[in-house]
Amino acid sequence: MMTKPNATKLSLDTDVLILGGGPAGTWAAITAARLGSRVILCDKGYCGTSGATAPAGTNTWYIPPDSEKRNAAMMKREQVGAYLTERSWMSRALDQTYQNMNQLANWGYPFGVDDEGKPYRGGLQGPDYMRLMRKLSLKAGVKILDHSPALELLTNDHSVVGAKGVQIKTNTPWEIHAGAVVAATGGCAFLSKSLGTNLLTGDGYLMAAEAGADMSGMEFSSAYAISPIFSSMTKTAFYNWASFYRHDGSRIDDFGGQAGRSEVARALIHEPVFASIDKVTEDMKSWLPKAQPNFFIPFQRKNINPFTDKFQITMRLEGTVRGTGGIMIADESCATSVPGLFAAGDAATRELICGSFTGGGSHNSTWAMSSGTWAGEAAAHYSTKLGKQKDKGIGTGAASTPISLDGSSGKSSVEELLQAIQQEVMPLEKNWFRQEGALIHSLSKLDQVWHELRNGISYSSQQVVRARETAAMAATARWMYHAALARKESRGMHRRIDVTQTDPNQQHRLITGGLDQIWVKPEAREISTLL
Repeated sequence: MMTKPNATKLSLDTDVLILGGGPAGTWAAITAARLGSRVILCDKGYCGTSGATAPAGTNTWYIPPDSEKRNAAMMKREQVGAYLTERSWMSRALDQTYQNMNQLANWGYPFGVDDEGKPYRGGLQGPDYMRLMRKLSLKAGVKILDHSPALELLTNDHSVVGAKGVQIKTNTPWEIHAGAVVAATGGCAFLSKSLGTNLLTGDGYLMAAEAGADMSGMEFSSAYAISPIFSSMTKTAFYNWASFYRHDGSRIDDFGGQAGRSEVARALIHEPVFASIDKVTEDMKSWLPKAQPNFFIPFQRKNINPFTDKFQITMRLEGTVRGTGGIMIADESCATSVPGLFAAGDAATRELICGSFTGGGSHNSTWAMSSGTWAGEAAAHYSTKLGKQKDKGIGTGAASTPISLDGSSGKSSVEELLQAIQQEVMPLEKNWFRQEGALIHSLSKLDQVWHELRNGISYSSQQVVRARETAAMAATARWMYHAALARKESRGMHRRIDVTQTDPNQQHRLITGGLDQIWVKPEAREISTLL
């Protein structure tokens, strides 16, 4: 809990400032530092344990440089992503992931072996991975500020020149001037209690938009994950071997993928739903707990055998953490349209390699380490190029909503507005099953929330971070639903029950932006599906 505002302000200067300490942020930090840049990394939590990767295992899109295998992998991803991907970006990501995973092995990551005794580098255990990334960041000379969320970017007339935030434990404000800033703050799961997402509230989206950046793919944000009702565990791979049941014991027809999950989602709207992971062999029962041990911990605590017992489930919103939308990337360096600002990981759009659909791990992990590496390298070069031209000490806060470490007063409280946002984005009948009338109605509610946030709301000195998180979630929800309203078709994880078909004429990405007035437009460039 934060204490009374500290009169002492922490003021620092650096070449590259990284916001976020997950995989993307640490890869960016290590890369920039190894190029000779002074690097500061600010994490809202504790770098190495915070974020969606740290508490779980994750696969990676690791394919050796075999043209036939890589071509097949990209073709499959194009189909799954409904042809909104870019071959050039997928190819680059596969190359970078292959290099990074091999580099992790050289750095000491404890990879296992496959059935043939060969090193297996297609997956990572989050705790081991992120513990190593923190260690490597410090070894590279990165200065890490834990529990130090950014509240707003610093900008001058033409570029981003740093950020301002607060150190939560002491309520000490900080201000860091930098030659370049990398937004690696993760996606937005709207405080839904899904695993590892309690700090992922879309902060980077809002700060980037306030500086002038745009978003892309925000309609692909209705990712939900099956979870036991008594746990935040949202690793869902094992549910591919599950049966689902209604409250009366009748079975829910499950066809797998999006179709099957829609049947589960539809049932959950009306009644309790239960699952049992009962489609596994005896051999699988022995190795599944070894593959993902933390998945089974909640069941062990409840004395439930998930392979034989039925347990009640829910679907927790994961939003853009497992969606594909985010800050629009202007070029291959992961630069945004705002000079001095770069984006990586879940904070950046993942459409470039995933199109309109993704899930947990795999391509997400690949995008985090790849885009983090590219953004860190580009930010270092950008800062070096500025050299003495860097405007040290110059920059004003770009926040669109009032910020005060002393607290603030207003008509509505931060808790009331947070609940109002969640009421529009969490229900399956509003976000999983989308339709025009409901989207318009939700947007009217969300616009009112944004209006109240802009005018100033009531929060204590302990709630300044939550106040900005609420503003970020309100902005994210409005971009999501405006884009969902504009895409009058169903594609990938964007499901419109009033227009259920995929329209070939809408095979383009949607760009959105604005704060008070939201706009949406098709991306101008053509999307290539050819090598």
